[in-house]
Amino acid sequence: MDALLACERCERLVEHRYGLKDGALCFRCSLQNRRLIRRSLLVAMIVGTVLVAINQGNRLIAGEAGPDLYWKIPLTYAVPYIVATVGALLNTRE
Repeated sequence: MDALLACERCERLVEHRYGLKDGALCFRCSLQNRRLIRRSLLVAMIVGTVLVAINQGNRLIAGEAGPDLYWKIPLTYAVPYIVATVGALLNTRE
């Protein structure tokens, strides 16, 4: 096992830190990073809107939005948010 490192925010000892602009943080503190959240939300809004337009646009325009879209549309936005967040964290892992 590698040497344990301390998170710069909560000072908890962890095996891996994530080197974001606000310092080297543990996984939990990294998920609370405002810059990371903001960027992931921006990616989710852009990519999610394009995907909703491609996949469900014809139903929305025709006014045929059924109950199945109540879970499909939020999931369509959640997936790019998760991908952007995980990608950013993996790229900054120390």
